[in-house]
Amino acid sequence: MKRLTVLLAMFAASLTGFAEIKEPIALWPGGAPGALGSGTNDVPTVTPYLPDPAKATGAAIVVCPGGGYGGLAQHEGNDYALFLNREGIACFVLKYRLGSHGYRHPVMLQDAARAVRWVRANAATYNLDVKRVGIMGSSAGGHLTSTLMTHFDLGNAQAADPVDRLSSRPDLGILCYPVITMESFGHAGSRRNLLGEFPSAEQIQLLSNEKQVSPGTPPAFIWHTYEDQAVPVRNALEFASALERHGVPFDLHIYKQGRHGIGLAAKPPGFENPHPWAKDLVFWLKAQGFVK
Repeated sequence: MKRLTVLLAMFAASLTGFAEIKEPIALWPGGAPGALGSGTNDVPTVTPYLPDPAKATGAAIVVCPGGGYGGLAQHEGNDYALFLNREGIACFVLKYRLGSHGYRHPVMLQDAARAVRWVRANAATYNLDVKRVGIMGSSAGGHLTSTLMTHFDLGNAQAADPVDRLSSRPDLGILCYPVITMESFGHAGSRRNLLGEFPSAEQIQLLSNEKQVSPGTPPAFIWHTYEDQAVPVRNALEFASALERHGVPFDLHIYKQGRHGIGLAAKPPGFENPHPWAKDLVFWLKAQGFVK
């Protein structure tokens, strides 16, 4: 099934002039820390989506699909990567471990942090700039993205693994209808899959990322819809407000219409009429030096 998904993505890419989609790569070749087994669900990976070399900007984005920490939505991974490839950005779609397979925080954060470090460690292989590595996520993937934006570290210079010596701080974050908080206006399913049935008050505080913003949090692009019935728009508003209080630059786009999980609202291989957020994002990415 995994092979079929990659082949279908490669077919879509060939129809639209994209460059190359690689096979998934294990983030820890010797086994991930905290793994409950050695099956597919226990092996976090990144799948590289590489743009046409003639268009490549040297920027990269780790893409975290949503799914309530219980699944991974392909249209918030594969489709985003193909769209950003058109703008010359290399994408690495993250398959992180899930609550539905027995995992809890901090495993998901470990996987996202490792993905950013891994991209930096392999920058020469993909002709990337280690200072232009971002992260992007939708819904619960947006929560994971905001978690890394607020809980990153600068690496361990003494680590035996050279990947672990590198910073996990993304250079920017893109939040698509994100879950931000673990409090009542968040998303109950995401909270349960991330923290279990009875999280402590300390866990709720720690993973309510609107409370964890600091001046070191990277710049953000945030979008949401007013009509979202699954994840209230207040999540985006609270995170943007926290960024403003700490002097962190951001773009915030709230669209009145739109259900939760709409993604680009246009499927590959077209992308000729995506939701307006996609064009707004490209405009912002140009200002960040990620797009020419």
